[in-house]
Amino acid sequence: MNINKAYPVNQRLRGLARNARRNQTPQEKKLWYDYLNKIKPRFHRQGIIDNFIVDFYCPKLRVVIEIDGFQHYFKDAWEYDKERTAKLENIGFSVLRFDNDDVNIRMDYVIRAIQEFCENRANELKLTDCDFSLH
Repeated sequence: MNINKAYPVNQRLRGLARNARRNQTPQEKKLWYDYLNKIKPRFHRQGIIDNFIVDFYCPKLRVVIEIDGFQHYFKDAWEYDKERTAKLENIGFSVLRFDNDDVNIRMDYVIRAIQEFCENRANELKLTDCDFSLH
């Protein structure tokens, strides 16, 4: 896996991604405004990677964060998510998944899990300009 290699982007999804940014779920808003928009390197919201719109991603770390609502627990959706994760991993991204209850009830756990994962990834990549703590 070459983490510095460019990843594919389906430009036809730009309008859908823009709409998703404007209409974030309450859990996406909470994670974005309480944590992800405050850390370095920068995360992006509802971005396009390949043929997918991901909830959050950091291109420098090659990390995707997904917040799953109840619809993700139906068999078809679960299988689609599994295939999607495999495709994202195949192009060099790691995928972290949390469900709405994690964000609603266990936000401290979500933040710690993201911090630990991103710190480990930054160390692997020998990145020194990272700050995953809240100030």
